[in-house]
This record gives sequence, C-alpha cells and structure tokens, in this order.
Amino acid sequence: MNPLLEIFSQGEELVTGQIVDTNAAWLSQQAVACGFTVTRHTAVGDKLSELVALLVDIAQRADCCICTGGLGPTSDDLTALAVAEAFDRPLTFDAKAYEQIAHFFANRHRDMPESNRKQAMLPQGAKRLDNHWGTAPGFSIKHGRCWFVFLPGVPMEMKHLFQEQVLPSWPQRYSLQPRLLITFKTFGVGESALQELINGIEIPSLVDVGFRAGTDDVHIKLLFPSDYPKQKMRALIADFSAQLGEFVFAIDGLGEETGDLVFEINKQMAARNRTLAVIETISHGLLAAKCITCDWLLSANYQQSSIKSDAGIDVMAVAEAMAYEHKKNSAADYVLVQLYTGDKDCLHNKEKSIVTYIVLLTDTGLHKINHSIAGSIQHKQNQAALWSLDLLRRYLSFTL
Repeated sequence: MNPLLEIFSQGEELVTGQIVDTNAAWLSQQAVACGFTVTRHTAVGDKLSELVALLVDIAQRADCCICTGGLGPTSDDLTALAVAEAFDRPLTFDAKAYEQIAHFFANRHRDMPESNRKQAMLPQGAKRLDNHWGTAPGFSIKHGRCWFVFLPGVPMEMKHLFQEQVLPSWPQRYSLQPRLLITFKTFGVGESALQELINGIEIPSLVDVGFRAGTDDVHIKLLFPSDYPKQKMRALIADFSAQLGEFVFAIDGLGEETGDLVFEINKQMAARNRTLAVIETISHGLLAAKCITCDWLLSANYQQSSIKSDAGIDVMAVAEAMAYEHKKNSAADYVLVQLYTGDKDCLHNKEKSIVTYIVLLTDTGLHKINHSIAGSIQHKQNQAALWSLDLLRRYLSFTL
C-alpha cells in the first residue's frame, strides 16, 4: 500500500478566498508522481486552536504531511507555535537560522526588523530546512507515525525547498512505488459526452479514472498501479484512444513530451515545414496571441466585422473566397479564415450565441467547420480561437 500524504495550508487569505492555493495542487502532483496516495487537502486560517487540533489529527492518520505558510515574522504567522503546542516541543532559538535571516537583509543593505527574530524560533528537536530565497526557514519533525514538513507559503520559496531538501529524502524514508498516470487531452467535447464515449469500456477496479475540465480542454486521467501488467495497460489505453477518437489531441504519460493544443500543432507544423496566414474576426487577435512564439505563423490580420444571421449570405462561401484571395498575395502554405454571424448584442450578451465559420485552405484543398458559441464575450473569443486551431490540428493529424 502506498504511504498516505496530506497537504495542510495555513493562512486566512486562503480560507477567505483572497488567493487560490496553487501550492497544494503543485505538491499533490509531485507526491502522486513519487508514489504517495494523497488523501486530503486542508486549509486553516490564523487560529491557533484549530491549527493545533489539525496537527494532532494528522499525526494519527498520515505517513507524511506537507504544510505551507505561517512561517513569517508577523503575529498571524502561527505554524511554529502550533507545532510547539500540538507536540509539546517548546520553541527554541536557532542561531544558524537567525544568522541566515540577518544575512538575507545584509545582502540587500537593509536593516533587519526585530520581528524577524521570531522566524528563528523553531520547535525543539525540529530539523531546520535552510531557505536561501527568503527569510522564512522551513523545518521538519516526526511525531507519531507522521513525518511533518513545514515550508514557506511563497510559491517560489516553497518549490525550491521542496525540490532541494524534501524530494531527495523521500526514497530513504518511504517505500515508494510510483503509479503511472496517463492523461488523454481532448478538445471539442464536454465531460458528460466523454463519459458516454467510454461507458462501453470495461475498466478494471485497480485503475482509477478521473476527469478535469479546463478553459481550453478536457482531460481524462487513468491512474495505474505500479505493478499493473504492461500488456493490459496498453490494451486499455488503446480502447480509450479508439473510443475518444479525433477529440484527443495528445496523450500524456507515454514518454513523449506533450502540451496544450498550440504545443501539439507546433510540433506537427515544424515537422511538415509549413507556414500559416490567419484572418481573424470573433477571436479578436487571440488566436495569433496564442501562437506568439510559433515561427510557422507567418501573418495574422484582424477584421472587426460580422455578418448578420438574417442577411441571406452564404457565410462559408464568403470565407472560402477570402481564403483563396488571401493566398494569392501570401507566402504562407496554409490560409485560415474565421468569420461569424451575429450582431453586437449577440456578441456581448452571454445568453445569446454567435456562429463562427472557419475555413482552412491547404495544399490538399479546403477544410471547414462551423460552430455555435454562447457565453461571455471572452468565452466566445477564446472558443473561436480554439476551434480555429483545432481545425488545423485535425488536418495535420488525419491528413497525410
């Protein structure tokens, strides 16, 4: 059985929603990749009694706990004091920690406030984790079955301390058997439709299935035990690939680096040595912005215009004609044109939809789609850009 790990985040700003706890998400990814089973994320505000109670509980049920935040110099930073009370480990002055804090200020030609001395007070018996990127030293301590690690809440400092002083120690402390995570990255289909597509697949009880819906894509995740038979794993991955079909733009976890939709398109455009010219309308330049680092995007023009849906115009035919006309004066191998129908009210009213018409002119001819998009103007812009890019992706993936 994999060791159990909990993540404990301290700070009033977390529980009141002033900031999002990105630390917990990042730490979970690291822990799962190493072979831990992450059982809980807990956030507690600046209340000493609640911090103490939680530490006592975690010590009885987890093998490892990583806590972030609450190591600063101010009165609301209570983590070290909470550990001292929870585990009966009085705070003691750590001269080396104090020296490092003083050095941090001296290097910046600043006087160190007296309040920073608080950060050098660590629970008795704790192992100091040196912080070379800020003033808050971390520390670790064992209590009961659980090894606790306390890290600064500042993400940059937290990641440095974790990678340099926590991660290397795990193999010596725990018997870890990393599970394999396979992620199907999809576009153009929602979670419920994806669930329908895979309903016919017999999924073994040892394999965990999960979904994550993002702004730009939807992921299906398969988490395999470390000792899961390779042949059976490959067969299940093949079943998912077959059922999800062209909605999948990348599969992560098979050894090849993957990324977002633009990342995958970038690989294929580079392999084909092709270039693209774009005419945007509804996406308002967002398509070009998503491809800002891509050398294959030769040109991008934005036209602030729409076609009324009741105008009796064949919008797709207009887009096709624009693509051919633009190709005459463009050095690009492919031309993509995006038009839409709907007036200003449709564009700004999230209850109303617009229809985007997308044409891709390539060396094998025309490829086209149209799609209805509702929601906020920002959502309409983003979806129009993504649908346009996905048309290019599908052409590159499924055309020889």
